[in-house]
Amino acid sequence: MSSNYNNNFSKGTDLAVIILYLLMVCIGILCIFMVEYNPNTNWATSFIGGKTGYSKQFFFLIFCAFIGVFILLMDSKVFTALANILFASGILLMLATFVLGKEINGSKSWIPIAAGFNLQPAELCKIFTALALAKFISRPETDFTKLQSHLVAGSMIAIPAILSIMQHELGLALVYSAFIFAMYREGLPPIILVVLLSFAILVIATLLLEPTLLAIILTVIAGMLLMYLGKSFKRNKQIIIIVASVWVFCVGTVRFAVPYIFNNVFECYQTTRIYSMVGKEYDCGLNKRSAQKPGAKAARKPDDYNVKQSKIAIGSGGFWGRGFLKGTQTRGKYVPEQNTDFIFTSLGEAFGFVGTFTFLGLYLFFLFRLIRIAERQRSTFSRVYAYSVVGIFFFHIAVNISMTIGLFPVVGIPLPLISYGGSSLLTFTALVFILLRLDADRQMVLR
Repeated sequence: MSSNYNNNFSKGTDLAVIILYLLMVCIGILCIFMVEYNPNTNWATSFIGGKTGYSKQFFFLIFCAFIGVFILLMDSKVFTALANILFASGILLMLATFVLGKEINGSKSWIPIAAGFNLQPAELCKIFTALALAKFISRPETDFTKLQSHLVAGSMIAIPAILSIMQHELGLALVYSAFIFAMYREGLPPIILVVLLSFAILVIATLLLEPTLLAIILTVIAGMLLMYLGKSFKRNKQIIIIVASVWVFCVGTVRFAVPYIFNNVFECYQTTRIYSMVGKEYDCGLNKRSAQKPGAKAARKPDDYNVKQSKIAIGSGGFWGRGFLKGTQTRGKYVPEQNTDFIFTSLGEAFGFVGTFTFLGLYLFFLFRLIRIAERQRSTFSRVYAYSVVGIFFFHIAVNISMTIGLFPVVGIPLPLISYGGSSLLTFTALVFILLRLDADRQMVLR
């Protein structure tokens, strides 16, 4: 640490972000309290004893506050120096879960620490990936206009994402796609985004249509394109190779890649969740992973009940809400995972449209503030990291809220700073305060 930073860690720190951070964490604790409140018990005694989720979340906040202050006291150059080491350590920790991991809710992605607390390396790896990506792109020798640099950056993102899938954490794996925000800001060609979007549409089309029929349609489209471009073949025979390559890739994805992943890589419940997003049923008899587990129950559509109850809870709030501690769905424990993935329902039921609109306004202001911080950075490292943070927060917010209202499959993504969980709160705290530390030193050019 440098003494220059220790004298006054608040100098240059964006206090508005800190205020918004504390406000949203407090809202989260309030929501957890509404979910867990029991009129037959003394909430003050339970709180002091640390026996409830809202009391644990409060203690998590105190711990994270110390972590935040510690980060603000650090020399910002530490993050550039240790970026690659932290990334490698995060990958090793994720690998360690396969040996030392504890299975929670079907996911073996947790490492037991002590006193009943568990660490989820995949959460921390989001921080380390953001730092490592910023380190790579900011290197003087990195030319981010070249395909080679795009592939290296993509590989850095893909490694923790693949490990998350292997840990049965599809939601966390999807979060890593948020780093595309930072890459696009630094010069990722729009054509790559078009290709990725086209691939996503292709996967969705595979769910909606029978694979053989879709393959025939793709073949017809390729044939018509070749006929249309027939006159160009004499001048440029590479067109045939390009069209043929795209056709082989698309048909291979439709007929082999997507079915294999859904039936052999994903668990039955994961595939069912994805199919339910497009209103389709999935036959778990096709899932090889479920077949390998003797006695495994055939999964019904698990998300139907969750999402249905979530919609009922949010809808019952109406315009003004039912009021604090007056929600029937929340108090009745009808919505599963109310203090984690579906925490948004407690807000909707208690405070209605007005409350949720105000809450989303706070989130929007918070994101705009982070973008403003990102744009005023003088160093590539700080800017890339800042946009990585923006992307992670935006993805979590958009997916979680869409999930609770039935616009996205249930993938187990917490609502940032609101959902219960020590690992989640620690991750988002570190993401924010590292950014604040870098922003405080924006006069410096970090490499």
